Amino acid sequence: MKIAIGGDHAGFTYKQRIAEVLRAEGHEVKDFGPDSEESVDYPDYIHPMAEGLEAGSFDYGIAICGSGNGVCMTANKHAGVRAALVWNTDLAALGRQHNNANVVCIPARFVDYDLAENMVNTFLTTEFEGGRHQRRVDKIAK
Repeated sequence: MKIAIGGDHAGFTYKQRIAEVLRAEGHEVKDFGPDSEESVDYPDYIHPMAEGLEAGSFDYGIAICGSGNGVCMTANKHAGVRAALVWNTDLAALGRQHNNANVVCIPARFVDYDLAENMVNTFLTTEFEGGRHQRRVDKIAK
């Protein structure tokens, strides 16, 4: 699987660890940054990540910041992106099952690392159910 990952300074540590785990599992991971815990502006990293998703260069994206809100709002500005803010594995699964989300957004300051890793795993291994949900997904992008 080709996975894009990015965030901000608050999500840096989780981003690094999750990218390492995904690479060890054999996934191709493109890290859009940042490269340290120094304060940065998340849109500088999330817009390029979302553009890569829209272009079809990646299967999924992972966006991590302190609350998850900023990266989620930024990613969702792109018509080809359906980003889901999650704080437990049930929401990670539902984002895929019902909304065909292609980006999972994680609030690093509000979930521990093990939960973050489990949410990513759930997100990446859950299939979109289609059916009645497809009709709704088709109405998301304008």
